[in-house]
Amino acid sequence: MVQRGILRVMIPSSRRDRDLDQMDRSALRVTVSRCRDRIEHLELMVLKLRRHRYGPRSERAAASDEQLVLCLDQEQGVSGPADQPTQSATAQARPSSAARKSRALPAHLRRETHLHLPDEKHCPDCGGKLRHLGEDVSEMLEYLPASFIVVRHVRPKLSCSRCCSVVQAPAPSRPVDRGLPGPSMLAHVITSKYADHVPLYRQTQIYAREGVDLERSVLARWVGEASRLMDPLVEALRRYVMSTDKLHGDDTPLPVLEPGRGRTRIARFWTYVRDSRPSGDTAPPALWFSYSPDRRGEHPQRHLAKFRGILQADAFAGFNKLYASGAIQEAPCMAHIRRKFFDLVVAHQSPIAIEAIERIRALYRIEEQIRGRPPEQRRQVRNARARPLFESMRRWLEDSRVKLAPKSETAAAIRYALSLWDPLARYLDDGRIELDNLIAERALRPVAVGRRNYLFAGSDNGGQRAAILYSLIGTARLNGLDPEAYLRYVLTHIADHPINRIEELLPWRVDLNSSSARQNAA
Repeated sequence: MVQRGILRVMIPSSRRDRDLDQMDRSALRVTVSRCRDRIEHLELMVLKLRRHRYGPRSERAAASDEQLVLCLDQEQGVSGPADQPTQSATAQARPSSAARKSRALPAHLRRETHLHLPDEKHCPDCGGKLRHLGEDVSEMLEYLPASFIVVRHVRPKLSCSRCCSVVQAPAPSRPVDRGLPGPSMLAHVITSKYADHVPLYRQTQIYAREGVDLERSVLARWVGEASRLMDPLVEALRRYVMSTDKLHGDDTPLPVLEPGRGRTRIARFWTYVRDSRPSGDTAPPALWFSYSPDRRGEHPQRHLAKFRGILQADAFAGFNKLYASGAIQEAPCMAHIRRKFFDLVVAHQSPIAIEAIERIRALYRIEEQIRGRPPEQRRQVRNARARPLFESMRRWLEDSRVKLAPKSETAAAIRYALSLWDPLARYLDDGRIELDNLIAERALRPVAVGRRNYLFAGSDNGGQRAAILYSLIGTARLNGLDPEAYLRYVLTHIADHPINRIEELLPWRVDLNSSSARQNAA
């Protein structure tokens, strides 16, 4: 009865009763199987849409009470409930209040001392003279709101007493030609939008509370002028990113307004990350963003035309031409494979998907232990410990596939994994390669968060400006710099800096602790 109920939903009512009566048992089984596959597919789509719209973005969810959890995180590596002690053991291992992290405020903060003396000048009990015994000191964290200041550049004119010559100091350069904003103001506006995700219209409201009226169009023009000024620096950054033998690449959508049509179209941000610190490389990490009005494969092919080496990316078909010549080696992402099985676990508690996640988790445990080691050591450990697990998982996937309906979602996830298995195996023989492409995905997170605040770019030019600024802010963060302090330094010096030495302003080349940098910040 349940099977016939399913079929009544899937078959048009005009002929379903007649068709059901005429079906023999074998044909009915085939139809039911197809209906089940279709329902599974639709349920999975609904679950993905609900999770994308309302649910958490994290994949940190237990497959079942007995199953383990895989957490792909840069700092923690791989961890799960199986790695954690039981609740009672956790309670026993919990540190005492004395051993907890100190609440002392950072030492670099400016201190103001307020001395509180007692009202009594003599002992209230006997009238004797009071003497110093000690003191109790407590600290309280306060915040002084940021404020605007007007910097007046005064250039006296001096005339010669003997002739008509006039002497005057040259006018200091400005980040925006004949514009009002100084380097600190520009750095703050840019950082607020592209690092703190505060759209320009909200910034105008914030500044209005300080009594400074700045139109959104004025701020947008300032951002555009600053991005054009720093474009040569980003070009130097691009050359550095591409001058490596291993890159991480990814892309993300960006809605862009279509003037006069009342709607947006989908453009793309492409990011390429040079970061080999997990394999013991000491070269500074860096990333470069590029904007394109669509997702055609010609864009990454143009970006990577001169690149030679390993590209860690997803299975985007636009990369295939790059792999065809052999100059660029494909290194797929295990996280994408795992994600498909994770969706099945959340939707159906699929036993095959649960086991797939457990097997992948075992590979990530090995990666956690060799993170930061030289490539050769990583290769040796992977061949000794990861290769047996990797090959065993392939055989298990192939055996599981033949037991499933070809159109089921689990079979689709297995086919996707097996289609990438051979290029994925490169990581076993090359210690430079990572098991996944999460380095590039993390670089795109600021874009995803910002997109939820400013909603869309106003034009293609706006997307190109954003790519320039995301490149500098993201690279500054990778190198442990405060993005606003770095942009302030660059905007202070770049107008007078020789163009043939523009690399000196890259994040890992500047010294934000120098006396000149501190003076500019003040």
